[in-house]
This record gives sequence, structure tokens and C-alpha cells, in this order.
Amino acid sequence: MRTYKLTAYEKNGELLTEETFTAATDEEAKEKGRVLLEEKSLAEKTHRLASPAGKLLLFHT
Repeated sequence: MRTYKLTAYEKNGELLTEETFTAATDEEAKEKGRVLLEEKSLAEKTHRLASPAGKLLLFHT
């Protein structure tokens, strides 16, 4: 399992959430990230999901 990091921000830079979670693959992590964003009503906020290698898997401004 690999550790991924999801962050979401307001337009003014205020951090709304910073979550870390594990997933077996990048695709699984993307799905988990989408679910977390939906649960917290943050899907339309600025957010990013990064892999352990630093690759952006989800990004929204």
C-alpha cells in the first residue's frame, strides 16, 4: 500500500482539509480522493491529490 495526500483550499489560501490515506494503486487513490471530497462537499473547491512520487492525480482550481 502507498500513502497519498489530499489537500483542499479556499481561494484565499485557507487550508480546508489535509488528508492522508493509503491505496494499492493510483486509480484506487483517485476514487478514494473523489469520495472524500464529495463527503466533505469540497469537490468544487481548489484541491489536489498527490501520489508518494509527487504525481498529481486529481487537481482542480
